[in-house]
Amino acid sequence: ESALTGESVPVDKAPGDPVSAATVNQSGFLVCEATRVGEDTTLSQIIRMVGDAAATKAPIAKIADRVSGVFVPVVIGISLITLAVWLLEGQSAGYALSRAISVLVISCPCALGLATPVAIMVGSGVGARHGILFKTAVSLEEAGRTQIAVLDKTGTITSGTPKVTDLLPAEGCTEEQLLKAALSLEQKSEHPLAKAVLSLAEERGIAAEGVADFRAVPGNGLSGFLDGSALAGGNLNFLRERADLPEEAVRRAEQLSGQGKTPLFFSKDGRLLGIIAVADVIREDSPRAVKELQDMGIRVVMLTGDNERTARAIGAQAGVDEVIAGVLPDGKEAVVGRLRKQGKVAMVGDGINDAPALTRADTGIAVGAGTDVAIDAADLVLMKSRLSDVPAAIRLSRAALRNIHENLFWAFVYNIIGIPLAAGCWIPLFGWTLSPMFGAAAMSLSSVCVVANALRLNLFKLYDPSRDRKRKKSPAAKGQEEPAAVTLQIQGMMCGHCEAAVKQALESLEGTECLSVSHETGTAAAKIPSGLRHSALKKAVEKAGYKVLDIRRQPFTKS
Repeated sequence: ESALTGESVPVDKAPGDPVSAATVNQSGFLVCEATRVGEDTTLSQIIRMVGDAAATKAPIAKIADRVSGVFVPVVIGISLITLAVWLLEGQSAGYALSRAISVLVISCPCALGLATPVAIMVGSGVGARHGILFKTAVSLEEAGRTQIAVLDKTGTITSGTPKVTDLLPAEGCTEEQLLKAALSLEQKSEHPLAKAVLSLAEERGIAAEGVADFRAVPGNGLSGFLDGSALAGGNLNFLRERADLPEEAVRRAEQLSGQGKTPLFFSKDGRLLGIIAVADVIREDSPRAVKELQDMGIRVVMLTGDNERTARAIGAQAGVDEVIAGVLPDGKEAVVGRLRKQGKVAMVGDGINDAPALTRADTGIAVGAGTDVAIDAADLVLMKSRLSDVPAAIRLSRAALRNIHENLFWAFVYNIIGIPLAAGCWIPLFGWTLSPMFGAAAMSLSSVCVVANALRLNLFKLYDPSRDRKRKKSPAAKGQEEPAAVTLQIQGMMCGHCEAAVKQALESLEGTECLSVSHETGTAAAKIPSGLRHSALKKAVEKAGYKVLDIRRQPFTKS
């Protein structure tokens, strides 16, 4: 269902479960009843939401446009006043007309008119050379004002392709033997997790052997015979029926699951060969990109349709401020709409399911390797598909905005100095005057200065965070009291009664919600008010008769 939810691992379906158009059946045969057709389908709703959001998106009113609307009539008025004053002073019509023309010439709003478009043109060119494509001038301006960055998980923070992360052979078995047995089974499977095993085997140069009587049980596992020995591979429940699984292996699998990984068990003739863990791994540059965004004063939120446990694990690795999991396309758009009330939002995504949110955000950023729908819906495209280009794009936008403000400042200063001189205000005091010819030269020079200042953007270093100016955090991140998620490592829990006691102890603290307790892993997860101290948690649990070994803060998760 990755086209709609973004979740990289296939979802098991049972009779009566809903399935959606644009999803792919991996194995078996499906008999489906159409309950929504035409404009009622999820895909049609996504297309409609993208169109509606695009139609209601208001363009930015340019500073120079607003200024020019006032500047031109004011200058014409000053010129007429200059003409009238010198005529009343008894000067000739030619002299008075010369002063009035000087005012018009020197205040020609060329510098004001060039200040914005030249900087935007140069900034867009710099971005394009680095694979960052701003579709419009509006997108270049808006990106630099970002206060909240919303990141999709699959294909954005992560690579989007499952890979083998852990090889855990059982006692008496080597990694090569485990991988060879897994390869022999998985070579006949079309499951994405099987492709991860095949990819690792190819890297290590391990060849597969033919398996006889191959069988695939959808949503469970695979079985077959190799040289007369029975091979089996799959999830925990599937292997429990076919092999003796040590408690240590089961415990290790639960730890892997808690890290957002999928453990695959493999056995031969009823004996466990080992565990292969597969996961959609985080991109190498993702933690650094998230850290750079946070150092720029931007609140980072991970938004995904994936399950909460996987989302929390990836969010912790990436270091995001908040995780919102289990959200469908219309839900993503609603979340972005809610966040826009708290500050300027940039949404980064790559899939069809991200398109409505990309369009709803102040700045939609699409990963270049993503779908055409996402690229079309976005305001900005990262052609190199690197998350590190997100802070680079915001950094470039801020530099362009700074350059525009500098251009406008010097254009105004030039006019403030030049207009009184051209009007002859200093003639009675110092005898200073300015002919229309020199006024035209000065006006041209001001335009040259503005263009030269804009061209300095070509020297700007997009990937250098050392000069970042930290902005104030989003009002929500600063002013609202968001709950925090914590994981407690607890010693002494032996059974379900212990779990209930720990849960009761945690929830006795005002505002605390216990999310899960496991005596097998010795952990408890809770959502606590931001002002609650860890010492209060420890005291409550120890009062119930258990020892707290460690308390770790996790990214806050909403689902």
